[in-house]
Amino acid sequence: MTYPKVSHTDATSVPSSPRFPEIEERVLAYWAADGTFQASIDQRDPGERGENEFVFYDGPPFANGLPHYGHLLTGYVKDLVPRYQTMRGKRVERRFGWDTHGLPAELEAMRLNGIKTTDEIVELGIEKFNDACRESV
Repeated sequence: MTYPKVSHTDATSVPSSPRFPEIEERVLAYWAADGTFQASIDQRDPGERGENEFVFYDGPPFANGLPHYGHLLTGYVKDLVPRYQTMRGKRVERRFGWDTHGLPAELEAMRLNGIKTTDEIVELGIEKFNDACRESV
């Protein structure tokens, strides 16, 4: 299939009172079923040595706290930069990770489990402590 496809419906006219939430839900469902986002990545060649690839490593906006207004700027940038590079013709794969928020998750897990020292973590067991960190997030 060649992109972009003109329409995802068989409609021949525009309703006088469109229901935008319903339209958006239909469009998102179509994009999901069609694999539109992945197709936008796959259609761009990364180049022989990755010279046409732009990698944007993205961590979560918050690990174990509530979102606040400070997250708006980072969310905006995390959306704007990859879109800009995609429009420039780059192959942009989004890679999400949790590595940027290890310490807050560990501190929260320690607080919730009454742990004060590294020795207590070792005594509990690294695997159990990692599970506690995942739970706190």
